[in-house]
Parts: sequence; structure tokens; C-alpha cells
Amino acid sequence: MATKFEPKLKEGDGAPDFSAMTSNGGKISLAELKGKSVILYFYPKDDTSGCTKEACGFRDDFAEFKKHGAVVLGVSPDSVKSHDKFVKKYSLPFTLVADEDKKIATAYGVWGQKTFWGRKYMGNHRVTFLIGPDGRIRKVWPDVNPDRHSKEVLALFV
Repeated sequence: MATKFEPKLKEGDGAPDFSAMTSNGGKISLAELKGKSVILYFYPKDDTSGCTKEACGFRDDFAEFKKHGAVVLGVSPDSVKSHDKFVKKYSLPFTLVADEDKKIATAYGVWGQKTFWGRKYMGNHRVTFLIGPDGRIRKVWPDVNPDRHSKEVLALFV
């Protein structure tokens, strides 16, 4: 049986700041979002089945998140160009963060060894952090099911 992944950051911890390039040629830092609730979701790869389901869930619930003042950010090691194609293909209304050097994933403790069909490799674990307006982690989802994850997160707001 596989052991459940546990990120190093816990509820109550300060969220590590970051600055990175984003989809649509932007740049974002966590510091500039202080005062807002931030849903920071880490995913392995653009345009793969589970990642697409998860992104489309956040897309479908985006208006509700926005109504509650929450910012949704998806983070993967993909490039800005890859993110732009993913955003366009699925009409994603939120920002995707390009973490090509894996610094953000490393700071949040979600970059690590994974196993698929017996093959070990390094990648992002599918983990989501809800960061409060004060910059502290309010909730961690370490074991995300892409089919229903957006609804799980939304449940905290409604």
C-alpha cells in the first residue's frame, strides 16, 4: 500500500513568499496578494488527465471563489508557453504559475519522489494550500482527488 504524501508545511505556518512568471506573460508574487485568501494548488503537468480535471473543476467554480474574494493560482513546473496553451484550450479564468526551477514547489515541500507503475521519478505532488489574508496557511489538502477537489475547497467558503 502506498503511503500518503505529507508536505512539510502545516496549518498555521507562514506561507513562503515567491515571485514567478505566469500565464499570459504576467508576473506574480505572494506578497502582492496579502489581504486576500489564496488557493495555491500544485499539480504535476499541464494537459494531462488528472491535472485537466482539477483545473476544469476550479474553472467551473471560479465565479464562486471570486465572489468570496479568493484568488486561485495553479503551480506546475511547466513553462509559460505550456501554461498559455493549457489556459486557452480549457478557457481557464485563473492564473497558472510557471515554476520551471521548482523553487516554489521545493519551498512548499511538494516537490519529491513519486512512483507510477513501479517507476520512480521526481515531480510535483498534487497538494493544495489555502493561504489566509494574513499570509498564514489555513488549510492543507495533501491527498487531492482531481475529480472533486475544487468542491472540497469551495466548501470552506460557502
